[in-house]
Formats: sequence, C-alpha cells, structure tokens
Amino acid sequence: MPHPSTTGPVHRLVPAPAGRIHLVEQGSGPLVLLVHGFPETWYSWRRQLPALAAAGFRAVALDVRGYGRSSRPAAADAYRMTELVADSAAVVEALGERSAVIVGHDWGATIAATSALLRPDLFRAVGLLSVPYTPPGGPKPSEAFAALGGPGAEQEFYVSYFQEPGRAEAEIEPDVRGWLAGFYAALSGDTMPPPGAPDPHFVTAGGRLRDRFPAGRLPSWLTEEDLDVYAGEFERTGLTGALNRYRNMDRDWADLAAHHGAALTQPSLFAGGTLDASTTWLSDAIEAFPVTLPGLSATRLLDGCGHWIQQERPEETNRILTDWLAGLPA
Repeated sequence: MPHPSTTGPVHRLVPAPAGRIHLVEQGSGPLVLLVHGFPETWYSWRRQLPALAAAGFRAVALDVRGYGRSSRPAAADAYRMTELVADSAAVVEALGERSAVIVGHDWGATIAATSALLRPDLFRAVGLLSVPYTPPGGPKPSEAFAALGGPGAEQEFYVSYFQEPGRAEAEIEPDVRGWLAGFYAALSGDTMPPPGAPDPHFVTAGGRLRDRFPAGRLPSWLTEEDLDVYAGEFERTGLTGALNRYRNMDRDWADLAAHHGAALTQPSLFAGGTLDASTTWLSDAIEAFPVTLPGLSATRLLDGCGHWIQQERPEETNRILTDWLAGLPA
C-alpha cells in the first residue's frame, strides 16, 4: 500500500472498546487527531486533512462512536464521555503512536478537551473549535438546560428536546437530508436567521426544531454533493447514536466529579466564529481562559463566521491550525 503521505486520504478501521473506529488519515509526521461534532462525520475535516499533511503532520479524522462506519452500541450509556475518551486513546494506540495533538469541533471539542484532561500522558496539546473549554462541574446539566426555556416553558432548548429517546429521531427520520440541510443553514454565518427572528436553538411548545430552520438555500460551504455524503451516512445509520451524546450529559457530570473546576494545562488553542451562539453564549468561558487554559497560545474569532468554522472558513482554519501546530514543542 502506498504511504499516506504520498497519496490522498486512506480509510482504515481500527479496534476500539466498542468494536471499531473508522478513521481517515493523510500525511506523515506528528499525529493530529481530528474529532467532529453533531451532526457530522470525519468528512467535516475534508479540507484539513490535505493541509495538515502538506504541513508535515499525520492527520487522522475519525468517525465518533455512533457515527458513520464506527461501531454504534445499542445502550444509551455507551456514549458517555469517558467511553469516547477511551476511543480517542484506543485510536492513538492502534496507530502505533505514543502521543497526539487532539483537535475537536462542537461536541468534538468537548471530547478533545476531556481526552486531554483524563489522558495527559497521551494528548500533548489540544485545539478547540467553536465550543470553548468549560471545566467539569457547575449545576446539573439537565436542570440548567431546562431553565433556558424561560418562564412558562413556551419554548424548549434543543439540548432538552434531544433528551427523550426517539423524540428527535421521529422529527428527523422522514426527511434526513432536508433536516440536515436546514440545521446546517440555521447555524451558518451566511444563512442563519436574522437578528430578532425566532432562535433555531429552541423548539416552540408542541412544535419541531426544524420549524425555525431557514428553507430554500444551502450555506455557501455546503454543496449538494457534500450534503449527499452527510445524508447518505445518516440515512444508513440513523441519528440515535449521534443524539445519545446529548443523553449522557448528566452521567458525564457525575463521572467527572473528581475533575470539577480542573484546568487544562497542555498547550491549547481556541478558534470560533463571531456569529456562533456557542462562542457568544459562552463568552464568560472565553474570558476565563487565563485560568482554565493556562497553556493557551491564542484565541481566534473569525468575523462573520457561524458554527461550522472549519467548513465555512477552511483556509483561515487551516492557517490557524498549521501555525499553532508548527509552534508546539516536539
């Protein structure tokens, strides 16, 4: 087989605690593990793999447990954060490496941060895209998210909406492709609803999440062919594995009790979009970085960018990542 540094991306299946993890690798050099969020797959890193490979790194994008060609355990609690950290570690081991830089987007950012927190022996640096680091702890997540609906519960926060098994699936399954297109558009800088419009992060009582999605056009970063790739995977796998990540937030809170308030001490990076709710709502977390991320190299906020930063702004994201990676201690 040709070496991945001389070819395009190479697909592999490697052993992991739940069975297998599917990954795509390109390049040779220090290992950089790329972890996607919801509702994505390894494909969300398609623009980063060749750029990182060209910069002298072994770039590896995985399908998180429950997604794509990776194993999809039936039990909901198989998607708790400690299990996903075990998957991250298993990938490093399966690739024959002793350490890695881990970079995540959305839920992948939280997986990356927790992997670095629990396995500092393996993860020597951590890059976070879109979702800033917040140390474990604080109020119980289910209670905190329930309170976001506001008085009278006229609307429900999407994280709470996702909690009940089967509920969101019943909305999504009849039209997976259309739902994904709307969800991606709702959080993209160029297609998100204007200020003052109903917030697509909330569900009206008795309604559906997609009722607030923009309709009729794709964001500029998403081609019909790209959408086909995502839709094809989720039509095949269903959404339950992906949604089960949200259904473990209280378990994570309990599992990580010993780490409440813990800082991440490894070299770190944060990049987000100025129009992304994950960045604006969590501005206090970004302000706390001097305490929570003492090894932070830089915080980069891209003007006019929404949630899907590495797809909306691939060239800028690649430059941010490669510059940061090049400056890390060996």
